[in-house]
Amino acid sequence: MKRPWLQRPFLAVWLWLAALLVCGVLISRASFTADLSAFLPKAPTPEQRLLVDQLRDGVVSRLILVGIDGADVPTRAALSKAVARQLRLDNRFSTVSNGEAVAQQRDQAFLFEHRYQLSPAMTPAHFTIEGLRSAVGDTLDLLASPAGLLVKSILPRDPTGEFPLLLEQLAGDATGGASRPQSAGGVWASRDGRRALLLLQTRTSGSDTDGQEQAMTAVRAAFAAAQQETARPASSTASTTLVMTGPGVFAVNVREVIKKEVTRLSAISIALIVTLLLLIYRSVRTLALGLLPVVSGAMAGVAAVSLGFGAVHGITLGFGTTLIGEAVDYSIYLFVQSEQTAASNRHWVRRFWPTIRLGVLTSVFGFASLLLSGFPGLAQLGLYSITGLLTAAAVTRFVLPVLLPRDFRVRDVSRLGRRLARVVQRAGVLRWSVIGLLLAAGVVLALHRQTLWNNELSALSPVSAADQALDASLRADLGAPDVRYLVVVSGSAQEGVLRAAESVVAALQPLVQANTIAGVDSPTTLLPSVATQQARLASLPEPAQLKERLRQALAPLPIRPERLAPFLADAQAARHLRPVERSDLDGTSLAVAVDGMLLHHAADKDGPAGWSAFLPLHAPIAAGGAGAGAIDPARIRRALSAFDPADTGTSVLFVDVKGEADQLYSGYLHEAIVLSLAGLAAIAVLLLVALRSFAGALRVLAPLAGAVLTVAAGLALAGQRLTILHLVGLLLIVAVGSNYALFFNRRAPSHARHSGAAGDVEDDLSGITPRTLASLLFANLTTVAGFGVLAFSSVPVLQAMGVTVGPGAILALLFSAIFAGPRPPGRRFAETL
Repeated sequence: MKRPWLQRPFLAVWLWLAALLVCGVLISRASFTADLSAFLPKAPTPEQRLLVDQLRDGVVSRLILVGIDGADVPTRAALSKAVARQLRLDNRFSTVSNGEAVAQQRDQAFLFEHRYQLSPAMTPAHFTIEGLRSAVGDTLDLLASPAGLLVKSILPRDPTGEFPLLLEQLAGDATGGASRPQSAGGVWASRDGRRALLLLQTRTSGSDTDGQEQAMTAVRAAFAAAQQETARPASSTASTTLVMTGPGVFAVNVREVIKKEVTRLSAISIALIVTLLLLIYRSVRTLALGLLPVVSGAMAGVAAVSLGFGAVHGITLGFGTTLIGEAVDYSIYLFVQSEQTAASNRHWVRRFWPTIRLGVLTSVFGFASLLLSGFPGLAQLGLYSITGLLTAAAVTRFVLPVLLPRDFRVRDVSRLGRRLARVVQRAGVLRWSVIGLLLAAGVVLALHRQTLWNNELSALSPVSAADQALDASLRADLGAPDVRYLVVVSGSAQEGVLRAAESVVAALQPLVQANTIAGVDSPTTLLPSVATQQARLASLPEPAQLKERLRQALAPLPIRPERLAPFLADAQAARHLRPVERSDLDGTSLAVAVDGMLLHHAADKDGPAGWSAFLPLHAPIAAGGAGAGAIDPARIRRALSAFDPADTGTSVLFVDVKGEADQLYSGYLHEAIVLSLAGLAAIAVLLLVALRSFAGALRVLAPLAGAVLTVAAGLALAGQRLTILHLVGLLLIVAVGSNYALFFNRRAPSHARHSGAAGDVEDDLSGITPRTLASLLFANLTTVAGFGVLAFSSVPVLQAMGVTVGPGAILALLFSAIFAGPRPPGRRFAETL
C-alpha cells in the first residue's frame, strides 16, 4: 500500500518544502541594509549623491550634542568636566569638547605656535614699515580693551597681532557668523547660562544605528558616574538631567519608537485577527495552516530581492511585508468557500480559483510597473510584492488543500451569508448616491490639486517637534551654522581641494560685504593649503631687514624696539617652519571643526578616492537686526559661475541640502505616481482581456477607483497632504479590493447555480453564494484589523498606511456590493448608469 505522503498530491508539498529550504538558505546569506543610496535614482546627480553620502557617512552625522540641565553653575560645570574626562578615555569617541580651560590652552598653544602659517594678515605689505607701524599700533590699542591682559602677555612675541586676529576669526566676529559658545564655570554653557554643553564626535558613522546607540549608552553611563562622583552633602546632583540630540540620536530614538509602536500595534492587530479566525475555524491547527501562505510569501519575497539586487533594504522589507498581508485572504476564501473533501476541493478549484487567480494577477499587474522604476528602492518593492503574492496564491492553491485534515470543517456561515445576501440585494438602490459621492470626491481632489501631494521630505520625519526644538536650541547655543546651504569642493588631492576652497571663499567675500551672506566657514581657516602657508611664511623679511623696518616703524610709537626682541627671534624661526598638517591638530578641539568640513572618501563603485571640503554659508542678518535673513541661492550661483577651479583639478557644487532632499523625494514620489497609474492601466487591459466585456471590466474597476478617490478626498478634507506612504496604501486598496470586486461580479454557469450544498445556492442575479459573501466579509475584517489599528500610530510610516488602507478596504467591499447589485435581465451595467 502506498504511503500517502508519496502519492502525487503530495508532490506540491514536497516542492513547497524544498522551495522554503532554498529561501531559508538565501535569506541566511542575504544582506540587509538601511543604505539610503538604494533610494537614489540609478543615475543620481552629484548633489543627490553628495546628500546621501553625508546622511550616511558624513562627519555631521557623527556628532552628538549634549546638554546638562538643573542645579547651579558649579555643579553643572563639575558634571561636564567629569563626563568629558571619562568619555575621552572611551575609544567610541574621536573627539570630546566642552570648552574646558585645558582644551582652550591646547587650542591657543596651537594657534600661537602656528600663527604665521594661519594668519590671513600675512602678506608682504604687512611687514613694510607702514604695515608694521599700523599693526603694532592696533595691538597697542587692544591693551585698553577687555583682551588687554592677554595682549600684554604676548606683546613682546606678537606685536603685529596675528594671535588676537586668529582668536577673533574663530569667534566669528570677523565674518559676522555665529559666535562660539559662551562659558560658565570654565565650560561651555547655553546663552542663558542654565545648561552646560558638550560636543561629541563618534568614530562610527551616523548610519550605524547600533554603534550610535552604544555611544549614547556610554554618555548616560558617564553622566551617572559623574553624578555620584560630584555629589556632596551640601550640593546634590539629583536634580540634574542629561539631554542629547544629533542625527545619530534621532536615528536611535526613532528606531526605538517604531519598534515599540510596531510591537504594540502588531500585538493588537494579531490578537484581533487570531480571535476572528479562531471563531471561524475553531481550530488552532487550521489557523496555523491559514498563515502558511503569508509566511511563504514573505520568505520568497526576501529571497527574490536578495537574488535580484544583492541586498534587501529595510524600507522594502517593511513595506513588502505589509503588502503581502493580502495573502491571508486567500486561505480564508479556501476554508470558508468549500467543504474539505476531495470532491469539494476540485469543486472549489473549478468554480472559485479562476476568480482568485484573476485577483492575484490584477495585483501583480499593479505592482509590476514598479519594476520599471529608475529608483532601485521602488523596483525592490515591486519584486518583493509580486513574488510574495504569487507564492502565497500558489501555496493556497496547491499546498493547503493537501495539508488540511479530511474531517476539516469550519463554522457553518450560511445563515450569516444569507443575511448578507439580502443586504446585497438592496445595495443597488445606493448606486446613484455613491455616484454622487464620487463626483463630490472628484471635485474635492480638483480643488486640492495644487496641495494634494506633499513634496517635502520632512513630511516623513518621525522626529517629534520637541526633539527638533531641542536640537535647534543646542545647535544655536553651540554656535553651529545652518548647514542648509553648502559649497562643496571635491577633488582627488587634498592640496588641490584646499586651494580651491580658498578661492571660493575669496569669490564669496563680495557677498559677505553686501550682506547677501553673513560669512563662510572653511577648513582652510585652520588648515590652509601648503601653497598659502608657504606664501605667508615667505612674507617674513630677512632678519636684518625686518629689524631695521621695525626700528623705523616704532619711532612714533610708545614702545622700544628692544622689548620686541622675542618677536624678531620668533619671526626668524618661523621662516623655517614646515606647513601645518591635519595631524598637527590632534589633541585640540579644533580638529572637530576641520574634520567636519574636510572629508576623505575611499574609492567605491561610484568613483575613485578623493577629498571634499564643505563650506557652510551663514544666513545674512535680517533688516533691523531681528534674527537671520534668507540666503538667495541665485546670487550664490552667479558668484560661483565666475570661479574656474580647473587649474586645481577640482569641482565646485553649490548645494541646497533641504532643496536637494525635497527634490529627490519629489522625483521619487512623481515616478511612483506615474508608475502606479501605468499599473492601473495594465489592470484595466487585463480585465478587458479576461472578462471579454467592457461593462464587466467597468463593474470591477468602478468600486476600486471609487474607494481610492473617496479615501484620497477624505484625507485632503482632513488637511493631510499625501505622501508616498499614502500612495502605497492606495495601491493596497486596489490589490485587496480587486478580489472583492471580482467575486461580486463573477457569473456562474447556469447549470451550476443550484448545484451547491444546502444554503449555498448562488444568487441568480449576482452570481455569488452566501458562503462566498461570508468569506469576503471575514477577509475584509482581517484586513481592517491588520491595517486599521495602524491609524492610531504616532509614526508617519504606520499612520499613513492605517488611515489609507483601513477605510479603503471597507469602501472597496461596500462599493463592490453596491455596483454589483441586482441588474435587470438583458441589460448591461453601463446602461443602468
